[in-house]
Amino acid sequence: MRYALLLAVLIGIVAVDARAQDRQAEFNKPFPPHKVIGNVYYVGSEQLASYLITTPEGNILINSSFEPTVPVIRAAVEKLGFKFTDIKILLGSHAHGDHMEGDALVKDLTKAKVMAMEQDVPALRTMRPGGKEHPIDRVLHDGDEVELGGATLVAHKTAGHTEGCTTWTLRTQEGGKAYNVLISCSIGVNPGYVLVNNKDYPDIADDYVRSFTVMRSLPVDVFLGAHGSFYNLTEKYARLEKGGSPSPFIDPDGFKQYVDRSEKSFQARLAEQKKAAGK
Repeated sequence: MRYALLLAVLIGIVAVDARAQDRQAEFNKPFPPHKVIGNVYYVGSEQLASYLITTPEGNILINSSFEPTVPVIRAAVEKLGFKFTDIKILLGSHAHGDHMEGDALVKDLTKAKVMAMEQDVPALRTMRPGGKEHPIDRVLHDGDEVELGGATLVAHKTAGHTEGCTTWTLRTQEGGKAYNVLISCSIGVNPGYVLVNNKDYPDIADDYVRSFTVMRSLPVDVFLGAHGSFYNLTEKYARLEKGGSPSPFIDPDGFKQYVDRSEKSFQARLAEQKKAAGK
């Protein structure tokens, strides 16, 4: 009986590990790297979005993703004809492993300066794949600018999803026109998020409300996000491949719909949890 129980436990562990490996492989499935607009390029996997901002003085990478995703990102950067070692600055969207776990590895490979929003720093410090310390070379605050080679990115704290969730904006040029690019952190409410009486994050609901207001205040021509699903990457890339103009990534209406949809979902979850808490 004891051996049978032990065998059952071992089988269960192997099954869980196999599912985790399958999930990791799914996250790291490559996606065709491509130019989005101007000096903005997509270099992420199919599910985890990463962006390369190119400049004459080196490049900026947004989102290292999981550590095992880093080789996928590197291959995408090099397929586009850029050197991975030309990355001088590494930014992130928020302190979840699927977006910033690979920071230490990217820094090891490129010597890039790693920058992160102040409120996400404590969570990032606990992110130590293989025991490596999470590097942070500059602590950012709401409204800070990151500059390199004529490119200026602005960090907007759009908290709720994490306490330091960061939405990035920049301006780029293409065809003699200027475009406002926005890379959304996340304004979604994950399963299990506690919006009412959250002892670890008391202001979570208020932060979400503020973030919806901030997002609506930002000028947007090109809408991107921490996950390609936020802005229908697969469908838009298919349209991009067919050619023509304007670029499918120019989608201010899609951005408004994304914010409206996210806020509606948040309000429904908040009302549900308030009711359950007797408020």
